[in-house]
Amino acid sequence: MIHDGWTYDESVGDHDLAMGEGRLTLGDGRTLAWREYGPPDGRPILRFQGMPGSRRSRHPHEESYDRFGVRVIVADRPGLGASTRLEGRGISVVADDAGSLLDHLGLESVHVIGTSGGGPNALALAALHPARVRAASVVVGAAPVLEEDIAGLIGLNRDAWRASRGGWDTMYGLLAPVRRALLRDPLGAFRKVMDTAPPSDRAVMDDPDWQRVLKEDQREALRQGAEGWADEAMAVFGSWDFDPSAVSCSLTWWHGEHDANAPIAAVRRLMAVMGDVDLRLWNEAGHLEAYRRHDEILAELLTR
Repeated sequence: MIHDGWTYDESVGDHDLAMGEGRLTLGDGRTLAWREYGPPDGRPILRFQGMPGSRRSRHPHEESYDRFGVRVIVADRPGLGASTRLEGRGISVVADDAGSLLDHLGLESVHVIGTSGGGPNALALAALHPARVRAASVVVGAAPVLEEDIAGLIGLNRDAWRASRGGWDTMYGLLAPVRRALLRDPLGAFRKVMDTAPPSDRAVMDDPDWQRVLKEDQREALRQGAEGWADEAMAVFGSWDFDPSAVSCSLTWWHGEHDANAPIAAVRRLMAVMGDVDLRLWNEAGHLEAYRRHDEILAELLTR
């Protein structure tokens, strides 16, 4: 593996933030792009962002990483941001790529967080590369959905579940116009996507700091096209190519009772086939509650 480049960036928008950014050439020739937040000597946390998302995904209060003393590493998944697409991929390759990145960074094991569509990737890393994961947190994570679950989903996720049954071309046809809308007006398009979100989620979407990172992240994630998003949606909404019951590390799962993106019924069904999982349920919350609970989630993870 060859390290193609490393830059040091001192700003994100109008906010001062020291961070590193790099590119890694993987064994099959693909490029993996990643970015780091927080102090370079902080405790390392590998963060799997939501779908679609990029290495620019982070909590808007970036100073919290310095306060907690954590070095947060976020990588673009294949076909998103600056990472090379891998046609027909599943979830497990993301775990393998993460292992290669940790090798390159000289990190034997790390704490792991997977948020929303990044949840399955965190589980895959823990299942397939258990020695790399000290402890993990899944936050409003996606779980395998059945037809009985889809009535309460936001429209896009309901349509994506159906599209996954029709094949990749159907999925791409669904997501390509959504991608164009997100690039034109990230906030407006996101509000439209979250059409049935509970009031608690709509309140988060009104926060200017949250909006700042959303715009930056979505434009970077989707700049290549909709192909990488379609690949990922097929992997997440289809049959997973790893066994989540193989996860053996300490795992906390945070979820909102009223999550309209990732239904709690699917989460409970997944937990029934897994080992000991600590479910932390937010009774009056939806999918974006993690924005408010950032410090709580980080503090809990670092105790394990």
